Amino acid sequence: MSAFQVTNIQPKRVLVITQRYLGDTLLITPLLSSLKKAYPDAKIDVLLPASNIGVLEGNPDVNQCITFPTKPGILSLLRLLLSLFQRYDLAISAQTSDRTTLCAIVAGKIKLGFVDEEHRKSWWKKYLLTNFLVFHRNCSHAVLENLKFCNLLKIQPHYTVTPPSTSPISNQLDIKRPYVIIHIMPQWRYKQWHSKGWQDLITFINNKSYQIILTGSNQPSEIKALNELQKEHPYLINIAGKTSLAQLTELITNASFFVGPDTGITHLAAATGTKTYAIFGPTDPAKWAPWPQHYACEKTPFDSTGSKTINNVCLIQAQSNQLCVPCQQEGCDRNRFSHSKCLDNLESQHIIDAISNTL
Repeated sequence: MSAFQVTNIQPKRVLVITQRYLGDTLLITPLLSSLKKAYPDAKIDVLLPASNIGVLEGNPDVNQCITFPTKPGILSLLRLLLSLFQRYDLAISAQTSDRTTLCAIVAGKIKLGFVDEEHRKSWWKKYLLTNFLVFHRNCSHAVLENLKFCNLLKIQPHYTVTPPSTSPISNQLDIKRPYVIIHIMPQWRYKQWHSKGWQDLITFINNKSYQIILTGSNQPSEIKALNELQKEHPYLINIAGKTSLAQLTELITNASFFVGPDTGITHLAAATGTKTYAIFGPTDPAKWAPWPQHYACEKTPFDSTGSKTINNVCLIQAQSNQLCVPCQQEGCDRNRFSHSKCLDNLESQHIIDAISNTL
């Protein structure tokens, strides 16, 4: 089908489809808000991985979450497609993957999606989608890329990232003084800062009379690393794997500040409005930096190079003598379990100075 502008529609049922990781799901919430404000009577569903469903807990713009099959395969995909067939007036695929695009094509009477700029990979998507956006290698920030669907629909974009919400948990912890949240472990090794840096930072923050709360996932390796760190610093409160994402959001919201690497929880921290220190290495901040609260502009908030503070987000970028930052690669060895020299060489004093200068 040839592309054409989709305007003056009033869909009653809308489906937004996203895959990948926690941060990707969080960064579609401005699109969800834009759709809900433009179509207030519409019921908006989200199709996403089951592991990310907590990101949308309590989100007022979402009617229900539908999860992808936990066991991939042709039969499970066919069952999903059959359950979605023509159920929605409007379906949007927020990634270029074949699976998300196919779900949008099957589910929606009007179907929108991203297509890869290489025509050989995307010709069938261009033919079957009602309209599409070309995802370029030099793309903008993920929030802005998602909001380009507003241009196709001729609706007003809204730039607020909405974190999950739930009942309070902070009153269940023994917190007697202002506290700081530290999230040490990213999902992948190549985004990880070195242990000595975190040790120095913890000592600095403790000397400032803050209570320190460690957060993390329920992965055994992460739990082990944080337990060992707590043995060296018994004053730490370690809640890794003990909270939902919504409960963690409430804790971060009431913290004095948050420090974390390039990972989904750091995006979540920025969305709460709490002062957020984000430690970046190989990843391009222009495309993937945490979105600052109250930032509403069509220009990406951060440049590709250089540390910078915008509203509540202080982005601290590692540097390299090879001038290769950001390389947008999976570390120096080009795999997710690689180290990254830029982060290995980032001195703790650089982070301490950034915190001291901006608090």
